[in-house]
Amino acid sequence: MLGFMQAVVIGMVIVTYIGGIWKFWQGYDRTNFQPSFVQRVTLAALWPALLIVNKSYRKNFQKALRG
Repeated sequence: MLGFMQAVVIGMVIVTYIGGIWKFWQGYDRTNFQPSFVQRVTLAALWPALLIVNKSYRKNFQKALRG
């Protein structure tokens, strides 16, 4: 069974992940990505990994968050 602190940390990670998806989704039109629904869903869902490994995605993610 998870301890209280572990549950808090997991909760914070989940909230951050969902918040990143929401912010990226809302600002997607400001990016250079194609306006495809499937691509939008994929890029939003994979944002943590892509943010770490892809410089172009990082720039577009920052564009999406502005506004």
